[in-house]
Amino acid sequence: MRRFSRIKSSEIGHTPGDLHGVEKNGESEIELIRYNSDNYIRKKIKIISEEFLHDKNYVSWINITGIRDVEVIKKVGKLLDLHPLTLEDITNTRQRPKKEEFENYLITIIDILSYNGDYIQSEQVSLILTENVVITFQEAEGDDFDPIRRRIEEGKGQIRKRGSDYLLYSLLDAVVDNYFKILEKTEEQLEEIDRNVVSEKAGPETLELIQSLKQEIIFLRKNIWPLNSVFSSLYRIDFNLINKETDYYLRDVYDHVVQLMDEIEVIRDMLSSMLDVYLSNKSNKMNEVMKVLTIIATIFIPLTFIAGIYGMNFQYMPELDNQLAYPAVMIFMLIIAVLQLIYFRWKKWF
Repeated sequence: MRRFSRIKSSEIGHTPGDLHGVEKNGESEIELIRYNSDNYIRKKIKIISEEFLHDKNYVSWINITGIRDVEVIKKVGKLLDLHPLTLEDITNTRQRPKKEEFENYLITIIDILSYNGDYIQSEQVSLILTENVVITFQEAEGDDFDPIRRRIEEGKGQIRKRGSDYLLYSLLDAVVDNYFKILEKTEEQLEEIDRNVVSEKAGPETLELIQSLKQEIIFLRKNIWPLNSVFSSLYRIDFNLINKETDYYLRDVYDHVVQLMDEIEVIRDMLSSMLDVYLSNKSNKMNEVMKVLTIIATIFIPLTFIAGIYGMNFQYMPELDNQLAYPAVMIFMLIIAVLQLIYFRWKKWF
């Protein structure tokens, strides 16, 4: 059975605006990618300086992995003048996917789903858009952004020719595309169930798989449903950091989210239908067994009646002294059984 997990969340009951990393020990890993149409730089850094945030000749992508060192997050907040509640949202990994715009930046919070063995693991990622800069905060190593890194490095597509708003779109699009990969694996399991549910192979393990997939769909719906409102408002906002051309691309991501929701609803309906078919199939098999047992019992009812009569201890029963009485009674009982079978067959009861 598939199970679901979430990276360890932060503390509950803290003061609003207070920062509390997932872990208090350890350092966050910071990766810097700077590029324009002609140049590309990728390196690990220890400190985020104002040079990376205000150089208009480059688009900078700063990826911070691990929300352990809250001092790093506080420093980013100070450099970009982020609201204290924004910093809290970054470190509070129980956030519902959302989008909020402020005077000088835009923050989008979304969940990344991935398989970790039998687990579907949910990880929160926060994306902050400012002028010429995108900063991403991840809970742990590993993400859906490697294709974006390769496209930037190899100069493929339009990323190197556009601004930070297009980079934000590309990162969000990569996350949404990964949801389709998760759904594809679910649909493969769905096809297997569809083949087995009405066959003799359908047993308790089939029922267990149906229930497991239903839980998985509920989990996916919980993570994807909020994206509907996030992206529907994201491409409609009048925000100076997102130009109109990028707005069209964000609308395309919204269409993908709507498609995801449609597929999830279809899978939910199919699973409910398969469960009904499975239960109906089991009920039909039980009915077949009960029909056979009923026919057998019906045949033996008159035979038992005759045997009961001759089992009575009366002294003067005329057939008892006849040598042909026993075979005659047995033949008579056999005829009754055969006639009943012929009648049941004629009525198509079996």
